[in-house]
Amino acid sequence: MDISTLSKQLNMSAQQLRFKIREAGFFVSPKANKIDNLLAKQILNNLSQKKAPVPTGEPKEISLPKVLSVKELASKLGLDITVVIKKLIQNGVMATINEEIDYDTAAIVAADLGFQVSEKQESTIRLGLGYVSEAIKQELVDKSGEFIIRPPIVAVMGHVDHGKTTLLDTIRKTKVVETEAGRITQHIGAYQVSRNGKLVTFLDTPGHEAFAAMRARGANVTDIIVLVVAADDGVKPQTIEVINRAKLTATPLIVVINKVDRPDANIERVKKELSDYGVLIEEWGGTVPVAKISALTGAGVDELLDLILLQAEVLDLKANPKGATLATVIESHVSRTLGPVATVVVQNGSLNLSDFFAAGKAYGKIRSMLDAKGMKIKTAGPATPVLITGLSDVPTAGDILKTYTILDEAKAYAEVIVKSERAKKIAGHKRLSFTGKDLNLIIKVDVLGSLEAINEVLSKLKNTEVKLNILEEGAGEINENDVLRAAAANATIIGFHTRLNVQAAKLAQAKKVPVQIYDVIYELLEDLTRQVVDMLTPEVLRTELGRAKILAIFRTEKDKMIIGGSVAEGKIKQDAQFEIKRGDIIVGKGQVLELQQNKIKSNEVLRGSEFGASIKGLVKIEVSDVLVLFEETVRKKTL
Repeated sequence: MDISTLSKQLNMSAQQLRFKIREAGFFVSPKANKIDNLLAKQILNNLSQKKAPVPTGEPKEISLPKVLSVKELASKLGLDITVVIKKLIQNGVMATINEEIDYDTAAIVAADLGFQVSEKQESTIRLGLGYVSEAIKQELVDKSGEFIIRPPIVAVMGHVDHGKTTLLDTIRKTKVVETEAGRITQHIGAYQVSRNGKLVTFLDTPGHEAFAAMRARGANVTDIIVLVVAADDGVKPQTIEVINRAKLTATPLIVVINKVDRPDANIERVKKELSDYGVLIEEWGGTVPVAKISALTGAGVDELLDLILLQAEVLDLKANPKGATLATVIESHVSRTLGPVATVVVQNGSLNLSDFFAAGKAYGKIRSMLDAKGMKIKTAGPATPVLITGLSDVPTAGDILKTYTILDEAKAYAEVIVKSERAKKIAGHKRLSFTGKDLNLIIKVDVLGSLEAINEVLSKLKNTEVKLNILEEGAGEINENDVLRAAAANATIIGFHTRLNVQAAKLAQAKKVPVQIYDVIYELLEDLTRQVVDMLTPEVLRTELGRAKILAIFRTEKDKMIIGGSVAEGKIKQDAQFEIKRGDIIVGKGQVLELQQNKIKSNEVLRGSEFGASIKGLVKIEVSDVLVLFEETVRKKTL
């Protein structure tokens, strides 16, 4: 630790500190600028001992935010800064007066100093799972007379090359497929079409990473999923993924059998394969409607739109255009000319120009709104997709946009989110623990409904080498019993939308039990995927380079030799590894240290040429031996 840093923590000059150190009996060189952390801890303990007031009487209750500076913590506790810093150091945290610490760290320090600690509940929290649907349900009870029928929001999904983009292109009546590089749709990410005077909103999702992230966050914007299956290819892995997604989110499904005009089309096989995965179509006695189309020619597309409108009528989709304005972010990016921009789909209320809003960590005042045609509009009602500008930052796909009466309210909401994210970074990434090839987990969630989503995520990590063991799972905060169970089984505790109580946090620190808290499912998936990949045995790839015949031995040392030979096949390279072949038997291994051709240093010598080389190896090479040369590279396995 720097002398200057320690002096600031003790509220004295560096010169005074040097004097006090000597006075206390510690030896530190007068010219030293840095001292060992252990010595710094001892000095701090000694010099702050007299200043350490101990709280008396009943334990004082205190509420702490998600993140705060050391100075703020000392102020809230009403204690001298040196007392707090000393306690931090005792808990293994080296922090200066202005550094920020997370709630868990602050809570442990405060509890050690005799306080009863609770986490301060912020006035605003990140709007998440089910917020929009619950808000609309509540409005429906209070203001049912203001609700109107809204257009359905539809996502077109399916396996790659089954015709999703071509279908969307045909519906939109523009040829993005023919004009854009890579056959990727490039616009605001959603648009509306009209059929018989009724609107349908399509989310443009083929190969859409942001949409995958949005689904992983638990945001379910779509009312209907249109599943495209090619008649000549049948059910494929991505088809199954969409079927599972529809079941998980309880989203109605419409099956579109595409490419029915192909000579090798087999519609009956598609129906049979769908039924194998629990999708029973109407003509087979089920409830899932089917449209047979050719996206390329447009045949059957009108009938598909009619099916969507019929399904929407059955669902009785309603929203209140005068109610609270709520929308979901579909995608976002930074524009060179406009700054941060986001595409949102309005789900309730009306979004207007100049509205104050917040969406995740972003807030602002709507400066402009563009529809899918690029036209500027002043208001957007339910189920309308718009591109908005005027954001302070780039929100995440799946964030809920909400409007506020004044900008300060929107800013306050966004700042809480930013602070929460900063707290996670301060807490740092703790590696997940494992024993051998088993990854042991204890999972705690806010509500049991979240477990289904998490278990689906974990199912994606199944492999033949690393086994995921869920030792316990349940709802509620993480407590001491969870920590003790994890310590006994060398497990990691995963929390989702829940918290770690102070006693459990202290115990986890003492037992060195990793505890990871998440608010977003895809972050949980990323961390677990990274750990599983780290546990996989890496692949060793061997590349054959060539063969060389030994013609002469010039010098022999303990584990080195200087040899001469000719390249019979391929090439010999400096630093290459080799096997020594004597007759038909491999008798040893080694490595080329230095290589020469015509007494000139060379990196490689090709077939038909003679060479001299310095080699390293335990087995002595003999004249007429053959060196089989190769390179090895280590590559991490992926899931």
